[in-house]
Amino acid sequence: MSLFIDKAWQPLTPAVTAKLAGQLGVYELGNEAGETIYVGYAGGRSLNGLRGELGALAASNSYGATQFRLEVNMQYLSRWKELLMAHRARSGDLPAGNRAKPPQKLGRVHLT
Repeated sequence: MSLFIDKAWQPLTPAVTAKLAGQLGVYELGNEAGETIYVGYAGGRSLNGLRGELGALAASNSYGATQFRLEVNMQYLSRWKELLMAHRARSGDLPAGNRAKPPQKLGRVHLT
């Protein structure tokens, strides 16, 4: 498994997100340039899993995202933190949407 989500970006629209499975996992929201602007997860308390989380984000457009990519993962909290650490190692900071409320005790990862 790659340290980053390596799947293709998909349009963040209600029509696309309605077709997603209701599984647990992590996701990235991106802008039109393909830059990650938020990393989130659909956990045990998420109504309808990834479909519900991304559907709500598509409807509200909270982060100004135009696209998303996801990864089904039962260890969603560990994977979410791993994605945030990898993003910070690559770019020097967390994604813009995650800066207001970063997770506690976020470690460091070194890219080689």
